[in-house]
Amino acid sequence: MNRRDFISLLGGTVAAWPLVARAQQPMPVIGFLSSVTADSLIRHVAALREGLNKTGFVEGQNVAIEYRWADNQYDRLPALAAELVRRPVTVIVASGGNVVALAIKASTATIPVVFTALADPVKDGLVVSFNRPGGNVTGIAALTVELDPKRLELLRELVPNAGLIGALLNPNRPDGGAQLRGMQSAAQSVAQELIILNAGSERELELAFATLAQKRGGALLVGADPLFNSLRDKLVSLAAHYAIPAIYQFRELVLAGGLISYGANLPDAYRQAGIYVGRILKGEKPADLPVQQPTKFELVINLKTARMLGLTVPTSLLARADEVIE
Repeated sequence: MNRRDFISLLGGTVAAWPLVARAQQPMPVIGFLSSVTADSLIRHVAALREGLNKTGFVEGQNVAIEYRWADNQYDRLPALAAELVRRPVTVIVASGGNVVALAIKASTATIPVVFTALADPVKDGLVVSFNRPGGNVTGIAALTVELDPKRLELLRELVPNAGLIGALLNPNRPDGGAQLRGMQSAAQSVAQELIILNAGSERELELAFATLAQKRGGALLVGADPLFNSLRDKLVSLAAHYAIPAIYQFRELVLAGGLISYGANLPDAYRQAGIYVGRILKGEKPADLPVQQPTKFELVINLKTARMLGLTVPTSLLARADEVIE
């Protein structure tokens, strides 16, 4: 072999080294922890992937996702969070309420965490401030329990003759006490009689509706909680069975046949969270990514359900609706 051929061969080999090195680099792994069930978040996980795709990451091609589901059993969250930390993963997505983000934060102070659609993360100590999170946690906030009083107002407008209104709460929610006080204060301010119904499982949902029917409740305010979004088909079915007008947090429940909802767009929150995860995978720090907040809230009304309940939706309410399902 002459000198020129040897140099050409060596040059080709050297040029190939970076390609070989890149091929051998491990694929980054995203941890995904949720308090609810996998089947209840199919659309939302798809939206998360859309956000990832916008930053150049495609699941199964250049990034992997490890999913963990607590199936509405909050006591499983610490162990599942610790499992992802041991995996280890590059970044963790916290889905399904503040309790999930808190469980992950308790397991790691170094792995970046991106939460989706949480109530006030500053109040729970997850971040220092919205503009400068300051630690390993950031994400997408959403007014959840803070909008319960507004939902009560809308429900009273839709069902003005409801003498007694039920308020459905998840007793396992960490900030349940504050949520209860907010509902009671809102009801007292308009002299509305309220009955508190607690349900932390599907079976307890059935008992709550039976109780409200026995008390001759005229309407139901479903408190903001990931559990109720997860059990949306059961909720909507029970409301139809007992012919109880109910207002919900998210559009998904109205699409499932519920009467009315008011809240942030949940898939959009997951889409934005996916973008944040992609930016972190590219080297940005959670401490430098401001917590995003929704700027628009959707009022969705199902006219078909209203007709089945014998309700006439006020024109003023229809005019304000972002979406009317016929």
